[in-house]
Amino acid sequence: MEVDVTGKQAVPKLTPLALLVLALLEERPMHPYEMYQLLLSRHEDEFVKVKPGSLYHTVARLADQELVAAEGTDRAGNRPERTTYRIRRAGREALRFRVTELLREPVQEYPAFVPALAEAHNLPVDEVAAALRERVSWIDTRIADLTSLRELAVAREVPRRYWIRVDYVRAQAAAEAEWLRGFITELESGDLEWENFDEVSGERVGSQTTP
Repeated sequence: MEVDVTGKQAVPKLTPLALLVLALLEERPMHPYEMYQLLLSRHEDEFVKVKPGSLYHTVARLADQELVAAEGTDRAGNRPERTTYRIRRAGREALRFRVTELLREPVQEYPAFVPALAEAHNLPVDEVAAALRERVSWIDTRIADLTSLRELAVAREVPRRYWIRVDYVRAQAAAEAEWLRGFITELESGDLEWENFDEVSGERVGSQTTP
């Protein structure tokens, strides 16, 4: 484990997938393939990129950092041996530290949509509006999927604390869709001054004047 400038052990920065792995092992020891299947069955891949190779790499890294430990192997039929891992005390401390840190401190993220929105004025207004309508349609589908996931959790009587993230992500998506609809209305009504382009050359020829 790394050591900081004070000589104390530094808490490793956990990736979202590492966070999920430690949380699973907090429940009980298991092998990576079982972790993968459990993550899929819980629809965690809706929120975190979950790939077998990445998961195995993450488990190996956590073991190198002494946050998890191998506790035995087993074999099912002709399949390769599987190593079962358990969380160590340092892993439990790292899990709680990282969860607290992420809850407390907003992380500066860089979504690709933001620079695209910033440079949307380089496109004709009708193209921008059409593209954003497609985005809203995609978001509406996403909201419907999240609603179905929520209803499934309720039907199975899963305690809400285990799927609170579904409500959070759904609320975020709904807020974005609402904002985009308002923006599209501004574009199509002409209330928002926009660039004009030559239909043949595509070159900018000036801006609309506000009615």
